[in-house]
Amino acid sequence: MPKPNYSFEKRQRELAKQKKKDEKEAKKRAEREASKPQTTPPSES
Repeated sequence: MPKPNYSFEKRQRELAKQKKKDEKEAKKRAEREASKPQTTPPSES
């Protein structure tokens, strides 16, 4: 029986964690961008 490749498993967990973090950050950024035009005053021209 081959020994388990713990390095591979750890890397996969890290990648999954990073992906989840990026998705969460993108969602927050999208929400900020969506609310940003509503709160900004019109430009004076």
